[in-house]
Amino acid sequence: MAASSGEGKAARDRRDASQRAGEQGLLFGGAVSPLPDDVGYRGPTACAAAGITYRQLDYWARTELVEPSVRSAHGSGSQRLYSFRDILVLKVVKRLLDTGVSLQQIRTAVEHLRNRGVEDLAQITLMSDGVSVYECTSPDEVVDLLQGGQGVFGIALGRVWQEVEAGLAELPAERAHSDHDAPGDELAHRRRVRRTG
Repeated sequence: MAASSGEGKAARDRRDASQRAGEQGLLFGGAVSPLPDDVGYRGPTACAAAGITYRQLDYWARTELVEPSVRSAHGSGSQRLYSFRDILVLKVVKRLLDTGVSLQQIRTAVEHLRNRGVEDLAQITLMSDGVSVYECTSPDEVVDLLQGGQGVFGIALGRVWQEVEAGLAELPAERAHSDHDAPGDELAHRRRVRRTG
């Protein structure tokens, strides 16, 4: 009898914790609207929205950790265009690195995120113990990890989505098939814009 009442209390505690997490809106949910696939952001804009340096962006692109999905660089002077999803992943990578997760584990997490649908991303919370990264899609899974001692911190992708969306609201975007598809120097482009004005 004592064992069943203990299980009942544990189940109630778990349900209450899941309900609190869901009510707070910190982990899951939130309506998100993906941007068109052909809208992209240049490197400096992606850096500003993700909170990373251009050196990090370039290194991650060259090592294929996070590559631009709208338009790759085609040689010297051409501009990469990063999608909203790419910038979301860049911001997640930065947060995981800041918490001490190894690059090998981050690569695994990024590869897993690439295979998910855009709408699915907003429903995921990444949990980590500083060594491994776990995907949770419900408050119950978060509670299970915490009770198992595996989760030390979490990154709610829905929240990161909102942060990136807010950060990009005032920054310039361009279509992949614009006049800027031809390789060229961004500085020269800015000069042309100023002259034609």
